[in-house]
Amino acid sequence: MLTETLLISLGVFAVAFMFAPIGLGGGMLFVPLLHYGLGWEINGALFAVSLSLTAVVSWGSGLAHRKQNHYDDSTLRIGIKGAVPGAVVGVGIVVLIDDKMDFVFKILSIVMITWAIYKTIGKMKDESEGDDEEFDVIVVQPLALQIGAGIGGILSSVLAIGAGVIYVPVLRTFGQLEPRKAIGTSLHFMMVVVPVAILAHLLALPSDMFNRLSEEVIPILIFMILTFLGARSGAKYGMKYLSEKQLMRVFLVILFVVVTRYVIDLTGI
Repeated sequence: MLTETLLISLGVFAVAFMFAPIGLGGGMLFVPLLHYGLGWEINGALFAVSLSLTAVVSWGSGLAHRKQNHYDDSTLRIGIKGAVPGAVVGVGIVVLIDDKMDFVFKILSIVMITWAIYKTIGKMKDESEGDDEEFDVIVVQPLALQIGAGIGGILSSVLAIGAGVIYVPVLRTFGQLEPRKAIGTSLHFMMVVVPVAILAHLLALPSDMFNRLSEEVIPILIFMILTFLGARSGAKYGMKYLSEKQLMRVFLVILFVVVTRYVIDLTGI
């Protein structure tokens, strides 16, 4: 068990390092790491832990992006009105689904990530063909932005993720933000939304799941420390060495890897 915990600890650091520069919280990999690596069941307790690690990533990387002014306050204020209520609704969905959570979790993950891949590729294609000349004349779409952020908030609670795979395409499409500001603003969404989702999950947990968490306090604290270190170093590396196109390419590669893993798991290939 010690060996597995050490390997997962390294994995947690690596996930935070990779995800922080691209506006994601890492929940897409934190959940499978803990589920497959340590044998934790996919339930509210695992979601609370994954979201806690995601919160650490979002704050560690979000503060680094804020320092460099890679965020947009006006878009953040619009979107957060949909994202926070969405997170509370998402916890209610988890409670209702209960024992079907594993299957529903993986199906929703596949759908969500496929959508994010489609939107990101489309946006990159438009910009490479010069369609970004229209960028300045297209206004922000507040209602679409709030709805998109609300979906992100719901999925944050249902899938135990930061929902950057939703926020980044939504901010770019409906908020008209360039990549770095979309990434930084996505992290700012998480800095507010994820703690709300954690609190809602903890309030909804049955006593046996609380007991499960209390037995894992030490490794959870270790994971959180490593996550913070990985997020801070990853954010600084990404802002210094990766161009906006490279950030979006890394974003896409990670999405492809995760969706492939869930498809294999569901189909038994």
